[in-house]
Amino acid sequence: MKISSSAFKEGGMIPSRHACDGEDVSPDLAWTDPPEGTASFALICDDPDAPMGTWVHWVVYNIPKAAQGLASSVAGEEALPDGTLQGITDFRRIGYGGPCPPGGTHRYFFKLYALDTTVALKPGATKSDLLKAMKGHILAEAVLMGRYRR
Repeated sequence: MKISSSAFKEGGMIPSRHACDGEDVSPDLAWTDPPEGTASFALICDDPDAPMGTWVHWVVYNIPKAAQGLASSVAGEEALPDGTLQGITDFRRIGYGGPCPPGGTHRYFFKLYALDTTVALKPGATKSDLLKAMKGHILAEAVLMGRYRR
């Protein structure tokens, strides 16, 4: 399974449009080659370079198995029309929160998981909740890393 974005290349710089310095909208994401048996997808975006520990920027789950990506500018709503649910970030809000490092260059990991089930979580779950719910159900994982500097 592979994940990519037209907004930035693997290891490349994330445009300010997708950060707190710009419109703070999510980048588009596309994925290919999910394993057989995939029932849904989940996505976690976090920054391990944050001064107080890993900072969670996006928690998305129960993305339908037929999905081949997420469009840019996903609405910050608990539930999307296709049944996709979003969790709470370390910004204490639902939906995407873009890069906003206090200084230096940080790395942002968009981690996509193919799951053999949908997770039994309500909207607003945390990264920790999602990781527990996914345990034993991950068929494949793909990672896209982008960088951002203020």
